[in-house]
Amino acid sequence: MRKLALVFVVGIVGYIAILGLVKVFYQADPADMKWQERETYNAMQIGQLELGMSKDQVIRMLGSPDINEAKKTDQGDLHVLFYRTHHVTSDGITTKDECTALLFANNKLTAWGSGAYDSYKGTQ
Repeated sequence: MRKLALVFVVGIVGYIAILGLVKVFYQADPADMKWQERETYNAMQIGQLELGMSKDQVIRMLGSPDINEAKKTDQGDLHVLFYRTHHVTSDGITTKDECTALLFANNKLTAWGSGAYDSYKGTQ
């Protein structure tokens, strides 16, 4: 009986240790996720963004954008990265209305959401 209890305790401790290692070292790769998982992941990560982050920081955090646009203006370079965050139509195509827009001016995050894309469209 004592031997069985020892095996049980060692098994539980080993299981907890493995879970801890996975939690510490596993990095989610958005490119390997199904679209439903990616939407949830993107929404959670976008919730952690801060104004002023560099475009490279955001791409490291969220992975490659689903859609992107850019243009030069009198105020500098503007970039909009679109990340899928909500399902609209089951057609196999990711469209802007299924994404959250992230606006970058001179490679710094200045806005996100529908207002970000509206301000991008309104610039010359």
